[in-house]
Amino acid sequence: MAEELIGKKILVTGVVQGVGFRPFIFGLARSLGLNGTVQNSGNGVLILVEGPREPVDKFIHEICARPPVLASISQCQVGESPPQGFREFRIERTGGRVTGDSVVPPDAATCRQCRGEIFDPADRHYQYPFTNCTNCGPRFTILKKLPYDRPWTSMDKFDMCDKCAGEYADPGDRRFHAQPVACPECGPEVWLVDREGGKIEGDWLVNARRLLSEGRIIAVKSLGGFHLACNGLDPAPIRLLRLRKGRPAKPLAVMCRNIDVVREYCHVSPEEESLLESPAAPIVVLEKKNPFRLPDELAPALNGLGVMLPYTPLHLLLFADDLQVLVMTSGNLTGLPLAADNDRAMNELAGIADFFLLHNRDIVNRCDDSVVRHTCGGLQFFRRARGYVPEPIEMSSAVVGSEERDYVGAGGDMKNTFCLLKKNKAYVSQHIGSIDTVEGSEHYKESLHKFCELIGARPVRAGCDLHPGFKSSAIARSRFPAAIGVQHHHAHMASCMAENGLNGDVIGVILDGTGYGTDGNIWGFEILTGGYVDFTREFHLEYVPLPGGDQAVRNPWITASAYLISLLGQEGAAMAATLFPDKIKELGIVRKMISRKINSPFVSSCGRLFDAASAVLNICLENTYEGQAAIEIGELAPKKFCRLEPYRYQIEGHVIGLAPLLKAMVSDYCGHVPQTLIAKKIHDTIVSAILDCALRVRSQSGISRVVFSGGCWHNNYLLSAAIKIFKDNGFNVFVHNKVPPGDGGISLGQALVSYHRGGI
Repeated sequence: MAEELIGKKILVTGVVQGVGFRPFIFGLARSLGLNGTVQNSGNGVLILVEGPREPVDKFIHEICARPPVLASISQCQVGESPPQGFREFRIERTGGRVTGDSVVPPDAATCRQCRGEIFDPADRHYQYPFTNCTNCGPRFTILKKLPYDRPWTSMDKFDMCDKCAGEYADPGDRRFHAQPVACPECGPEVWLVDREGGKIEGDWLVNARRLLSEGRIIAVKSLGGFHLACNGLDPAPIRLLRLRKGRPAKPLAVMCRNIDVVREYCHVSPEEESLLESPAAPIVVLEKKNPFRLPDELAPALNGLGVMLPYTPLHLLLFADDLQVLVMTSGNLTGLPLAADNDRAMNELAGIADFFLLHNRDIVNRCDDSVVRHTCGGLQFFRRARGYVPEPIEMSSAVVGSEERDYVGAGGDMKNTFCLLKKNKAYVSQHIGSIDTVEGSEHYKESLHKFCELIGARPVRAGCDLHPGFKSSAIARSRFPAAIGVQHHHAHMASCMAENGLNGDVIGVILDGTGYGTDGNIWGFEILTGGYVDFTREFHLEYVPLPGGDQAVRNPWITASAYLISLLGQEGAAMAATLFPDKIKELGIVRKMISRKINSPFVSSCGRLFDAASAVLNICLENTYEGQAAIEIGELAPKKFCRLEPYRYQIEGHVIGLAPLLKAMVSDYCGHVPQTLIAKKIHDTIVSAILDCALRVRSQSGISRVVFSGGCWHNNYLLSAAIKIFKDNGFNVFVHNKVPPGDGGISLGQALVSYHRGGI
């Protein structure tokens, strides 16, 4: 008697489109002798399968056990379906309305097989800069809307040749339904021009390599936007790039030809190597080797260097025997969005680049390089973008229930991201950056609209920053009348809670640069308690006036002087005069501004404390990029934590007093105590103070879960010391691994606060 046939209807959601999932299902079904169909739908990948029970059960098991490498399954829903008498297994056309349950994957670095073809003279993809397959290549950056099919990408204008069409239609080929599939006969093309737009005759690759070797700067149209590239082994073009871009000290990222080249200049752990060679291919901050054999101009005054490997065929092709390291920094003018189209790049970057390497595949969604680091707390993001976006962050059922409405977190005005909360998924956007310009605001609004369309989100409510001057908040309030204000550091705390699946009350240790407080002052050093709905500020650093506001932020010597004068009076004023003898006239103005309360907002901030300490130690008197002083004093702290050696501080009521710290720090500096020891003791004082506060909070509340958030947690020594000390004292410590601890992560917290504060 013939074995009874059964039928199943399977819906797979998650990152399952554009990753070779349908070919995988097709091959699996064929190998097991099963019949049915598979198709992309608005909900996910829909499978109808029928056959004997044993192979059907094995089929279902294998779907989740061994999916394609780029796939990420959220759910696999299996239901009964009466057998329909299918005679074969086939792939059906896409159908269905987009719901956001299925997500297009992030862009993926060129796979090994495609790399082999690019460098094989016998292959038809030899030296073709747009070679890809189902395992690699552009996804998010070329996508106009879901479902992820070629007509909805910027590849729609390139008709496939017969050979590409054959690969695309062959279920046994690794390019089966690879939407960006192309070759030199039918795909996008590259050309090289000078800054006036004149085409450089001859082979573009030969010319580009020659120009880079000669020390020229080239604006390269990459995957998610333009890079500014030059020879990373030659200090002359690096200095010229810094001069033209007005970027005197901010570190520049480099791209190395391969992992062996990276090892020549930096220490690389197994975890870091895995990040570098992952499909995401982010910039990874690595420790420089000593002596450092690359130009100091790449990352002056820093122990680390941002390094990435070539992640597109175009990048791979640019390297040569005399070009092993290339600077690859974001192609934009300071404060403006990343250039993504040819005309805008030619217009904006003509004063920086000597030549432009252009192509005719449109970038639909700008997406800068992601920047990460491996720490004692695991993966830490500085910037989350290419390679990770638009993959959502799954929300625990303890955090988000069965809410059907969508919410948005608007983010801040610097290091901006926005976050769309849809069902149990949080979609944090790519790094948008600064939006305090017209161009930045337009980029933000355009990206928000595209993202909503991409995942089918229709937000009903927004969470935004309390700062009255933030453009992100103004945009949110104009689009969502029910927008609610979320205090900046409450959003930081909620963000760390959300990505760790926490509900209920926690202790939030928020160490940050600037955040508008509920009292109208500038916050940035808070010990909070609470959850998503509300919070209590238990302890904070004492307030000091900040003469000139942003002017003091740009000039840490002003911040240092303000600390000394306001907290130590005449004694502090004398210290400031000793420390900054060439600023005597300006110090008089600072004293008047403080005494007369002229443009001197009150600040309580870890970032400003680091600024002041950096200036006192004569490390950094001017911030030429955001956080420079804090970063450079952090570089002087030990690489590993051993034991605390704090300066003295005071806690009176809910305020952490700094006068003893200031006196001891200045005394040590004037007594020629090594900067490294003073820097360690400053860090240790912060760790000791936050532990002291947390212990007091726990004794009163019983709360032992602690979240660390805020931009100052990028400080590696601070993070490692605090994790160790807090765990030793019985706290459960949670840190950021999925979004940045700085302002790039607050949109997630804003969205969750908006959700938890209830209906409209």
